[in-house]
Formats: sequence, structure tokens, C-alpha cells
Amino acid sequence: MPRNHSGDEGGTGLWMRTSPGQRAEGYGLKDVESGRKMMNSAGDGLLSAAGAAGTESLRGKQGARLSLLGKPLIYSAQSGRRNVRYRRLQNYLYNVLERPRAWAFIYHAFVFILVFSCLVLSVFSTIPAHQDFSSYCLLILEFVMIVVFGLEYIFRIWSAGCCCRYRGWQGRLRFARKPFCVIDIIVLIASVAVVSAGSQGNIFATSVLRSLRFLQILRMVRMDRRGGTWKLLGSVVYAHSKELVTAWYIGFLVLIFSSFLVYLVENKNNKEFATYADALWWGTITLTTIGYGDKTPKSWTGRMLSAGFALLGISFFALPAGILGSGFALKVQEQHRQKHFEKRRNPAAYLIQAAWRYYSTDSTRPYLDATWRHYETGVCISLSEPL
Repeated sequence: MPRNHSGDEGGTGLWMRTSPGQRAEGYGLKDVESGRKMMNSAGDGLLSAAGAAGTESLRGKQGARLSLLGKPLIYSAQSGRRNVRYRRLQNYLYNVLERPRAWAFIYHAFVFILVFSCLVLSVFSTIPAHQDFSSYCLLILEFVMIVVFGLEYIFRIWSAGCCCRYRGWQGRLRFARKPFCVIDIIVLIASVAVVSAGSQGNIFATSVLRSLRFLQILRMVRMDRRGGTWKLLGSVVYAHSKELVTAWYIGFLVLIFSSFLVYLVENKNNKEFATYADALWWGTITLTTIGYGDKTPKSWTGRMLSAGFALLGISFFALPAGILGSGFALKVQEQHRQKHFEKRRNPAAYLIQAAWRYYSTDSTRPYLDATWRHYETGVCISLSEPL
């Protein structure tokens, strides 16, 4: 692509070698915006040179629009506005339900209060003194929650269409297979079964309905739909996996050896350690500092072994708590640092760009040239052959 200065007054334009029947046009772009306008006009010239008479006639009509391939887009302005409102509402509901911001947390707080109230009433309904009143209030609250969660589930499935991967009925099924959506439908079906049985006067009639009622605990899991809690826990465990595995491995070895030695010492004279399984139960309860006291060594040898292994094993069983605690603190600190970095990055980039523009356009520095002055190009337009 040789330089040709014969037709360039400024001597800075780029020209393309042309063949017979073609004409080369050079554009000296003073800035990016003027270059964009001239390229658009050149694109219009390409369309007209191709002899697209039908396209030009459609373009001349009021309200006619073309696609990127030059095909007419046939739809009315009213349907276009309706489609825009439809997509906007769909996107709005999806953000409120899946990515809550600002006042959208009010709805999620209301749902949390409903779920927590249902859980409290479920607990009181197992107490004989409060069973009748709690069951009656719980039946009303269950009906309200079925209506609220049923509508919410429908809106979630419908609003998921704003995402490309969830459009169409196959996309909706893909969205419905998400773990939290599966939990929603399970809890909804269980609530319908409980309300149907309760409306016929046999609340808590069977153990099956009693167990279905306590599926409301799963509603507490759905509060964190974005999985931020589980992602944070998983990242901490993954980052400190080696330390956790080491602590658990040594603690497990101490548990096995201590239980076996205490079993050998105590099994002949102590009926509480009749089997090795009893010794393992004692070791687990002792080394985890629970200490039920249902099994205790009687001999002095067994007590000395228990004291020594308890001091050693408890230290290793307590290590994972400290590792996870420090990991959570470091992870939260890293997230705060990342947020501050994101807030400062864009202003810093704008400042650097503005400083460079001021520096490069300073007339006292003739050895510098602005970047946008080098954007020169040429467009080769075919005048003889159609596209």
C-alpha cells in the first residue's frame, strides 16, 4: 500500500493502488468523529453503486428500516414500542427477583419475615399447650405463602427470558432445573399438600404431613438465591484445603490410636468399652470436646492414656476452626480491597487519558503529534461491478 502525495494536499493521507474502472478516495481524518461520518457516507456510496434500487425505494419511505444485510424490517411502530415495553418489564422483574438492588430488598425482607414466621409457628405447633392456635395461624400463613411463592415462581420463569440462554421453552426448562428453582417447586408442592389436608380438618393427622410441614426449613436456604454464602465458603475451603486436610488427617490418626489403646486397657474390666465401636464413640465425643460422659475409663492406665490423647487430639481437631476463621477474614478483606480498586480504576484511567491529551496537543512540543492525526485511510469504490 504505497504512499501517494500527488493528490494529498496535506501529505498525510493514505491511498490505495487502484485498477482500471476503480477510483481511490482518500480521507484525511482530523478526528475520530469526522472519520466515522465519512466512512458512513462511503458505505452509502457502496450501496448506491451496487444498484440497490429496491433498497433505496424502501429507504425513501417513511418508517421503513433495513437490517445489516439490507433486508427490510417489516413491523409497525406500535408493535415495536410494545416489544420494547415487554422486554423492559421482563428485564426489570428479573433484576428484582434474581439480582436485587436498592428498594428491591424490601420484597426479599418481606419474604424472609414470612418464612421465619412460618418456621416459628411450626415449632410452636409441636408444643401441646400452643398446638391448636399455632396450627390455625400456620394454616392461614401457609395459604398466603402458597399464593406469594406461586406467583413469584411464575414470574421467575417468565422473566428468565430476558437472558439469551433461557429464551424459549428449552431455556425455561434449563432455568427450572437450577437447584434453587427445584427447591422452590418441592416446597410449593409440600405446602399445597399440607394446606389441602389441613382444610379438611385433619391437621397433623399423619406423620407424613408432619414431616412435610418441616420442609419449610428449605425455604431458609432459598433466601440466598445467588449463592454468595456458599461461594464464599467454597473459596475459603479451596484456598486452605491443604491445611484443613493435614489437620483432619492427623486428628483422625489420633482418634484411631487413642480409641484402640483405651479399648485394649478397658475392655476386660469395663462393660462400657465392650467393643471397639464403643471406644470409637468415646474417642469422638472426647476429642471433639462434647463430653457426654456416658462412657468413661475406670482404670488409672486408661485415664492417663485418655488425658494424653485428649491434649494431643483436641489441638488438631480445633485447628480447622481457626483456619476457616482466618480464611474468612482474609477473603472478606480481599473483597473490600477489590471493590475499592474497581471504584478507583475508572477515574484513574480518565485522568491518565486527559493528561496525555493535554501533553500531546501542547504547541510548545513540536516533536509530539496527537494520536488521532494518524488515522488516515482510503476507501476503494468499484464503479463498474455490482456487489
